[in-house]
Amino acid sequence: MLQSMTGFGQAIRLMKGYQIQIDIKTVNHRYREIKIKMPREWLALEEKLKTIIQKRIQRGRVEVFMTIEQQDSHTEQQVEINWQLADHYFQAADQLKTRYKLQDSLSLKDLMLIPDLVSLRKNLPDQDELMNQIISDCLEEALHQLLEMRSKEGSHLRKDLMKRVQVMEELHTQIQSMALSAVEQMRERLLQRIQEVYDKQLDESRFTMEVALIAERANIDEELTRLLSHFEQFNTLFNQDEPVGRKLDFLIQEMNREVNTIGSKSNFTEITNKVVDLKAELEKIREQVQNIQ
Repeated sequence: MLQSMTGFGQAIRLMKGYQIQIDIKTVNHRYREIKIKMPREWLALEEKLKTIIQKRIQRGRVEVFMTIEQQDSHTEQQVEINWQLADHYFQAADQLKTRYKLQDSLSLKDLMLIPDLVSLRKNLPDQDELMNQIISDCLEEALHQLLEMRSKEGSHLRKDLMKRVQVMEELHTQIQSMALSAVEQMRERLLQRIQEVYDKQLDESRFTMEVALIAERANIDEELTRLLSHFEQFNTLFNQDEPVGRKLDFLIQEMNREVNTIGSKSNFTEITNKVVDLKAELEKIREQVQNIQ
């Protein structure tokens, strides 16, 4: 069944005094692109999480946000000092003092004002096998919610596309019917114009040949046949389980080519108007297909 590329999922787990939350959303994208934002201390898990996502999502831009928040306020926090940065500042201060013969030196207050010299870090839970599995399970639940939303929207898209293809099939039938009487209308118009310009005996065989040549150049039977085939392929793809967004997009390009050719060949206002209606429906379908995986 069709699946949309737009969706959202969220899952929460509590473990060892911490709350793990994973939010995942997807939007349209020509290919598959996965972006994961997570605490720096857990970056070792990034490839594992990407592998899980790749098994479930074939196309779209995927954004994952993982947060780990402390639930127990009594859990110890650790103050860290960047000793290397402090050494560099002291070395720079000594060089300035010697070069410019200064008397002052760095005080504790000065040191505390140095950005990133002293930082407060929350103690994250150990990255043991159980914790890693909890995070993976959390992602799986968020993915399940996401895919359910994508499937529901895909179902709505399928219904809308089927209706629009049906409208195009009806327009196709109308154009086909008009094309059958087009040659006779063309013959009558040409005969009327010739009689208005020339007041003499008409060479019937020559006239018939000219009508046949004009009719051949304006013949749209092949385009109508190919267009009908594209409609059938389009409807078939609706029921496939694999991602079909790119195939549908390709079919739309082929349909557009046939419709343009029909419009350029036909000199009849009635057919031209139907071609305009076909292109309008085709554009609406194209916009919808951009959101299908």
